[in-house]
Amino acid sequence: MNLSTALNSALSGLVANGRASSNVSDNLANALTPGYARRSLELASRGEPGLGVRVVGVVRNVDPAVLSSRRAADADAARAQVRADFYNRVTAVTGIPSDPDSISARMSAFENGLIAAASNPDSAQRLDESVLRAKDLADLLNTATDAVQARRTHADSEIGNLVDELNLALKDIEALNEKITAVQAGGRSSASLEDQRQTLVDRINQVVPVRVIPRDHGQIALFATGGAILLDGSAGEIGFTRTNTIVAEMRVESGALSGLTLNGNPISTDSNRSGLRGGELLAQFEVRDELGVAVQADLDAIARDLIERFEAPGLDATLAPGDPGLFTDDGDAIDLSLEAGLAGRIAVNSVVDPDAGGEPWRIRDGLGAAVPGPPGDARFLQALTGALTDTRVLGSGSFGTGQMSASDVGTAFLSGIAVATSNAEQRLTFATTTQTEMQHIELTQGVDTDAELAHLMLIEQAYGANARMIQAVSEMMDALLRI
Repeated sequence: MNLSTALNSALSGLVANGRASSNVSDNLANALTPGYARRSLELASRGEPGLGVRVVGVVRNVDPAVLSSRRAADADAARAQVRADFYNRVTAVTGIPSDPDSISARMSAFENGLIAAASNPDSAQRLDESVLRAKDLADLLNTATDAVQARRTHADSEIGNLVDELNLALKDIEALNEKITAVQAGGRSSASLEDQRQTLVDRINQVVPVRVIPRDHGQIALFATGGAILLDGSAGEIGFTRTNTIVAEMRVESGALSGLTLNGNPISTDSNRSGLRGGELLAQFEVRDELGVAVQADLDAIARDLIERFEAPGLDATLAPGDPGLFTDDGDAIDLSLEAGLAGRIAVNSVVDPDAGGEPWRIRDGLGAAVPGPPGDARFLQALTGALTDTRVLGSGSFGTGQMSASDVGTAFLSGIAVATSNAEQRLTFATTTQTEMQHIELTQGVDTDAELAHLMLIEQAYGANARMIQAVSEMMDALLRI
């Protein structure tokens, strides 16, 4: 090796060590930065032995399998959180069987009020109390309907926000793809741009689970795990129209609610068949179009059952055919073609409601009675109690084909909600635990500060050796010049 070769080799080593120390500094500074991938230098020989090394580029160290698994866990956790929040909100309104204000408790309170009034029919206080308990039950069904529709409206609003965020992120990734291609073409490192892109992909993945497909020149394509193409060259455009207020009758199938479009083409929002299934976006559609609709249908079935029990022919001889009974559809007799939202409209008949100018004695003598009857006659009160406790098959809802009393229906509804809530909470616990574990695995493969510091010590030693080589060459040249 001649002096010139030795000098060039040492100088290339100094350059490589300088880049390496800068690289370690970046790794240490960003050890906890989301989306940051550990950097390492890619070195190569300058060609002939003794000519030193050259820096080929900076490599982002990412394990694709771990990254994919972590993203799947993120999307699953986002979906589980939305479902759990919905059922917890419903439970907060309808209660659990042990709650004194739950649906089943108010059913029992109404039944006990009728029994107490029948035991002492001349007591105006007990008649008033039985009417009040009926109103409490109807009010709770109204409140539960309002809560379910509020959650559906909230889900619709969240869908709009997520679609806006998704479209913006896809456009940003399209722009980053172009920048990365340009930077790499100029021979510079695109690692920082790739970090930004990974952070955007991670957020998109929570909204819609995606598969990342590498393309030429450092670009990527994004495909939803359900098959929809979100970005391949140019970003896709997702369309959605918000609905300010949702009521029980509104369905996406009827066109009253907006679905999704991708580049102008309709795309299914069914939680099992959509090309965007999984993640937070479809979970919100699930709340709006599936879970909320199912809970509302059961509430409507409870309201229908109550109204039908007290409209049964022959129950109240003072009523004409077609007249509403003790419970009404906003003052009218039930119309089965308008069952959707019935729980939000159910009300106690105004003829017995003192707040509406009615007379509570009618609950003892008949809703259509012109004048009060014998104060000790409890036959109609007993008939009302029997209508409530008789078992019958419900005409709608998810309560099956078994014979049930009104109290059984309330208990069955709360049991179903409790099971759904428990399942949602268990799924959320599992999903978040998996997410935490995958994040931990990803971090262990990221920046190891101890390893980076050890590497820095080796860089320092190599830097010193190269500097000593340059010093030795300088001393040798000085010696030669003195000869």
